[in-house]
Amino acid sequence: MAVRVLVVDIGGNNVKLLASGQREVRKLPSGPGLTPGRMVAAIRRATAGWSYRAVAIGFPGQVRDGRIASEPVNLGGGWTRYDFRRGFGRPVRVINDAVMQALGSYEGGRLLFLGLGTGLGAALVIEGMPQPLEIAHLPYRAGKTYEDFLGKRGLDRAGKKRWRGLVFEIVPRLREAFQVDEVVLGGGNSKLLRTLPTGCRRGDNRNAFVGGFRLFPSRNGANRSGAARARARRRKRR
Repeated sequence: MAVRVLVVDIGGNNVKLLASGQREVRKLPSGPGLTPGRMVAAIRRATAGWSYRAVAIGFPGQVRDGRIASEPVNLGGGWTRYDFRRGFGRPVRVINDAVMQALGSYEGGRLLFLGLGTGLGAALVIEGMPQPLEIAHLPYRAGKTYEDFLGKRGLDRAGKKRWRGLVFEIVPRLREAFQVDEVVLGGGNSKLLRTLPTGCRRGDNRNAFVGGFRLFPSRNGANRSGAARARARRRKRR
């Protein structure tokens, strides 16, 4: 049986919610005053009419072994100590938000996800196995990082035209460095790209929900990973 899952996608401005069997994405305000306790209480009120047995959370920060490893920059405090399982009264899995987007975008092979937003989120998925990346703060050029060029600071400094050129300069290098089959460009600023570099496709914010559902695979395959789906498609073509 498929596990009914509530997916929570935490952003700097909104917390977006979607549960199995639902079509309406519900939103809650986010921001510097948002603590995990306040968030969970607000979610429970907002989803009072929804049925779910597990919770998947995409968190905008470092997550290690299913636990939040550092306090977020743009939210309130207390995230590293909070017990989400106790708060929701259900099994909970927490992963980095870029990893959740990558997992939801995955269709097989080797994929690099790059989230072009306020910062630069990044994740790999290799044969169905997701891996977070921390490349945003690596130096790229002139004492500036990849995020300084591809994030919002870079967009504001360079302007749209020059920023698009930087995307076409940097993304192919990252694709080659990580030896991936394709790159998915997500995040709000990906919409500013009129065309995409070779080997790239545009992401969709709703893929975060797909990634959350895939964290709880079912016996009948309703929430199978992209790798399993890709293998099934290859078998059918034979």
